[in-house]
Amino acid sequence: MTIKTKDEDQFKKINEALEKWRQGDCVLSEQWFVHRFDPSFPLTPESIQGAGQGIDLIESRTHGFSVITQTCDIVRRCQEGRIFVEVSPLVEVEATKLKEIKRGRRPKYAYIPGVSQQCFVADLDRVMTIEKPVVTQWSRVIGCNTDEESRALTEALARKRLRFAFPNDFTRFAETLISRLEEKHGKHSDEGEALRALREIRIKASPPSWNESQMQLMFWFIRAETELNFEGKTWDTYLKALLNLVPKSGRFTEVDGDVVTLEDITAKDYVESDPLDLDHLSTGTGLQRP
Repeated sequence: MTIKTKDEDQFKKINEALEKWRQGDCVLSEQWFVHRFDPSFPLTPESIQGAGQGIDLIESRTHGFSVITQTCDIVRRCQEGRIFVEVSPLVEVEATKLKEIKRGRRPKYAYIPGVSQQCFVADLDRVMTIEKPVVTQWSRVIGCNTDEESRALTEALARKRLRFAFPNDFTRFAETLISRLEEKHGKHSDEGEALRALREIRIKASPPSWNESQMQLMFWFIRAETELNFEGKTWDTYLKALLNLVPKSGRFTEVDGDVVTLEDITAKDYVESDPLDLDHLSTGTGLQRP
């Protein structure tokens, strides 16, 4: 890219403005998300409306955007070839769902602390590329205030692309457990409180290949560090109830589980297991076993 001398002052202004922006920062105002569609088979309300107008690009109104490009690329100078940033639209969700997203159980979305009071999250299924000068026209809303929040956002963005595709028979096998988690997570009860105290749920298969004809499964229910009082009920009580929802069947010949903290589980067990996310255990998804 050739930069003309007369453009240097303008590039300097753009680069200086972007020095303040970080991954996760947002703009809160009426914005428009653009996507391409097939006029012969439109799927969204906006594309259905535009299908008869001889177009294949449509704009959808949003509450704003969150910048999901890595900070190091946001602040790099335009003259160095980094002239684009990626943004995802902000959508409003229910408070219960917001808590699930914060805990990483809805990989379709990213929790943005700076807009969480409005129950806004970034919809990672939709990503749009814009040129950097557009960002300089926005009023910046800080998305993450601490390193911990920034790391959590980075993990959410990575989880969206790296999550494991469980086999279809495991999806059916775990359906009752997932339904229970979704039903009770937001309830004002001891069980609901226990489920909300779980940081994540991970599954380890032995042998490690999901293509084996017989397998043993280990459910790791990783809880927050703080011990909770459940009025006489213990974590063992809830563990037994959860495991009763996934009794051994078919090629899953043994099912076990444990409630642990991150300090309890070994690094080997953690990296050899896969997160159980609520979004990607829907019927028809996952890998088919040969």
